[in-house]
Amino acid sequence: MRIRRVPSPPRMARFHIPAPALPSPRLRGRGWRSWRGPRTWAGVDRRPPSVRRGRSRPATAATTSVGAQPGTHTEPLGSSADPGPYPRSSPCTMDWQPDEQGLQQVLQLLKDSQSPNTATQRIVQDKLKQLNQFPDFNNYLIFVLTRLKSEDEPTRSLSGLILKNNVKAHYQSFPPPVADFIKQECLNNIGDASSLIRATIGILITTIASKGELQMWPELLPQLCNLLNSEDYNTCEGAFGALQKICEDSSELLDSDALNRPLNIMIPKFLQFFKHCSPKIRSHAIACVNQFIMDRAQALMDNIDTFIEHLFALAVDDDPEVRKNVCRALVMLLEVRIDRLIPHMHSIIQYMLQRTQDHDENVALEACEFWLTLAEQPICKEVLASHLVQLIPILVNGMKYSEIDIILLKGDVEEDEAVPDSEQDIKPRFHKSRTVTLPHEAERPDGSEDAEDDDDDDALSDWNLRKCSAAALDVLANVFREELLPHLLPLLKGLLFHPEWVVKESGILVLGAIAEGCMQGMVPYLPELIPHLIQCLSDKKALVRSIACWTLSRYAHWVVSQPPDMHLKPLMTELLKRILDGNKRVQEAACSAFATLEEEACTELVPYLSYILDTLVFAFGKYQHKNLLILYDAIGTLADSVGHHLNQPEYIQKLMPPLIQKWNELKDEDKDLFPLLECLSSVATALQSGFLPYCEPVYQRCVTLVQKTLAQAMMYTQHPEQYEAPDKDFMIVALDLLSGLAEGLGGHVEQLVARSNIMTLLFQCMQDSMPEVRQSSFALLGDLTKACFIHVKPCIAEFMPILGTNLNPEFISVCNNATWAIGEICMQMGAEMQPYVQMVLNNLVEIINRPNTPKTLLENTGRLTSPSAIPAITIGRLGYVCPQEVAPMLQQFIRPWCTSLRNIRDNEEKDSAFRGICMMIGVNPGGVVQDFIFFCDAVASWVSPKDDLRDMFYKILHGFKDQVGEENWQQFSEQFPPLLKERLAAFYGV
Repeated sequence: MRIRRVPSPPRMARFHIPAPALPSPRLRGRGWRSWRGPRTWAGVDRRPPSVRRGRSRPATAATTSVGAQPGTHTEPLGSSADPGPYPRSSPCTMDWQPDEQGLQQVLQLLKDSQSPNTATQRIVQDKLKQLNQFPDFNNYLIFVLTRLKSEDEPTRSLSGLILKNNVKAHYQSFPPPVADFIKQECLNNIGDASSLIRATIGILITTIASKGELQMWPELLPQLCNLLNSEDYNTCEGAFGALQKICEDSSELLDSDALNRPLNIMIPKFLQFFKHCSPKIRSHAIACVNQFIMDRAQALMDNIDTFIEHLFALAVDDDPEVRKNVCRALVMLLEVRIDRLIPHMHSIIQYMLQRTQDHDENVALEACEFWLTLAEQPICKEVLASHLVQLIPILVNGMKYSEIDIILLKGDVEEDEAVPDSEQDIKPRFHKSRTVTLPHEAERPDGSEDAEDDDDDDALSDWNLRKCSAAALDVLANVFREELLPHLLPLLKGLLFHPEWVVKESGILVLGAIAEGCMQGMVPYLPELIPHLIQCLSDKKALVRSIACWTLSRYAHWVVSQPPDMHLKPLMTELLKRILDGNKRVQEAACSAFATLEEEACTELVPYLSYILDTLVFAFGKYQHKNLLILYDAIGTLADSVGHHLNQPEYIQKLMPPLIQKWNELKDEDKDLFPLLECLSSVATALQSGFLPYCEPVYQRCVTLVQKTLAQAMMYTQHPEQYEAPDKDFMIVALDLLSGLAEGLGGHVEQLVARSNIMTLLFQCMQDSMPEVRQSSFALLGDLTKACFIHVKPCIAEFMPILGTNLNPEFISVCNNATWAIGEICMQMGAEMQPYVQMVLNNLVEIINRPNTPKTLLENTGRLTSPSAIPAITIGRLGYVCPQEVAPMLQQFIRPWCTSLRNIRDNEEKDSAFRGICMMIGVNPGGVVQDFIFFCDAVASWVSPKDDLRDMFYKILHGFKDQVGEENWQQFSEQFPPLLKERLAAFYGV
């Protein structure tokens, strides 16, 4: 088998589809990535909680597009150059006063901007853009916010938010008197009687501060800290609100020498307010300090014991916001200062058990995060084992839908397939470039993760107690494995067969949550459970049907391991029915689950291809926008899984017309092209020559997309103020589809390449600043090298230096693809590769010797290949075509080379690499002597080498044996493991 250039994981994660309030049905591997928001598998996101969860700030629809760049006008609002009838105001000074007529018209404009009428909104936006040409317009806005207390609060707040947008867009262009007036007004009115106005002023202050003004506004922090001492509650609360936002937005700066480390004063100050009589103030104080936990700010570390002591004192506070912030603090401390919590761990666990059941769901959610974080700590098993009997029922109980969940999910709506999707249903999605990987024969290691887990599918607001409880159960199952089941199985049986659908649904979710961690312990129960789950696919409740799809996908690996008629065929049949379900959520879940099943079953599905394609093609006419994107994924995954078996006239006639119809309907700038191009890339690779009738228009459009994007990027680089930066995903997906065409069509692509400027475009793409563009470029280069080297060869002198500079394992996928492309070029260039060997060899040797080279995830098999297998094959190929140049370095790479390739199954790439190593040993036999046992082991990894390669192995092994003598060989071979000794004796007679 050749080196595969596999598309990035084509799962739901690639489309960024908003998941329901249950798990995204298509989450492979540990699968909770989409549940957890921006949480990493290794631990909690290092950003502060405000960033992780989003901060709620006042906003209105009218504020989003305000803030045009200021013009060159300097006349105040109301001058003769004013586009509207606004009278002239007095000059911009610290005692600035508005012109009354101008003020009234600004107020009218603010009121109009709150109109729901689209035409009115458009007029308002045009007027606001005009007014932004006049510097003192911003004085009017701050005046309305801070002084016009007779106006209603929404209008005043809107004025402040428009000003905030102006500050964000072009604060540097504000005349100093205007900027000073705004800052003075903010500080003078931070204690406004209205909480909405205080919050708006706080947002304005932190926006100004974030524009680099913390250094230029030296009185800000001292003045806000002094205002905390005010006996007026509004002033204290307003100052604290502003400080909290500054801490959120500028945490690193506050702990830097640039500001003389104000945290040294601020942290002790905040800690004093933990005991304040107002719960709002207490909550602000904790929230401020919490911003500095993850970064281990020194000022906080110096006061860590006082902080923890104060947190414990507030543990049973009556105010839910205070309890929430206490829980949040303890979760973060568990990650960064667990040493300080260990002496109190039993009490903390008991406290978190209570809080996970808090009547306030926000508190319960924060507490539930504790179990996720604890599961990632080495002490988890030791400290939590005795508490599982309490914890497991709490988590399971938290996995039921709440009444609000059911209302929001329209849980009582069973058929909605005819309802068009709203635009907010379709989240932005981002393409991942192709990555070169190698086939590998080892079994899947425990805990292997899917590459797609790097993507977030859910909006942060979708992260709720149900999802967090399920994610916690998942990670704890991976920690405790079968030890979890005695606490869970008694509950599970009652849940799965419960008459109430909400309870039964939560039981199915529990079963899916433990699938990975408890798989071995669950195997005895699966023959009974899988048929029950398949039966649940026909449940009358859509939410039960959808979660059953997801849970079944988590057990797909086991299903496929059984005789096909036992579970695979019934599951496939029912999932295909659910793909055509009348409920959109079920369609989504079924489509995603079926894609997982496709990956696991691979060619087991070949006998059913006609039935599968009939269903998927029928869904084209049935699906709304969002699910159509997931359907592309299911089709692309099917093509990846069954490969050339799809290349039958009957199947092509079914599949291609609807795909080409969609292709023709979409415009070049439509982002729905992303999943369609990815799908077509897989289909083109699978169909091979069967794609020929469709290839020319597809090829030309891809070249056009690349060309357009490069042109837009150049215009943006030259004139950033006039042009927007292009979305390079268009170029990446186009490059990947071109790769699919080259791989699938082989030599047939030559004429298409000859009639295009793709090599010129590829030269530019290979030098792009975006790693993903380079990654896809090198994949395409490798495929074109194999398919039509006649067009690549004239460019080699220009391409090789670029490839050499991209042999940087910090960008592992770029490095992999560049390395693979070099190997393919070697095989075409032969001895003509000699001038370029030194350009790349040292980097390749360095990469193969790196102890921590990241692993390459094999999407097509779900297995991990050796991290240095691709560099090893390329080094072998370099040695094959230029042995004299490479052999002198043999001793520097022979050991990692052998260990890298011992697990790669027999294929052409391995063949060429081993021929190269044999030739290098012929040139420099001394280079292998110290590590000869590793060479023996690598040779023994071959199942059936070609006869001439077997002869090369035979000569090297017997030559070594003859050189050292029979007695020394016997001593040497005593080191061999028994299996190695047997294989060498059987195959090579040594």
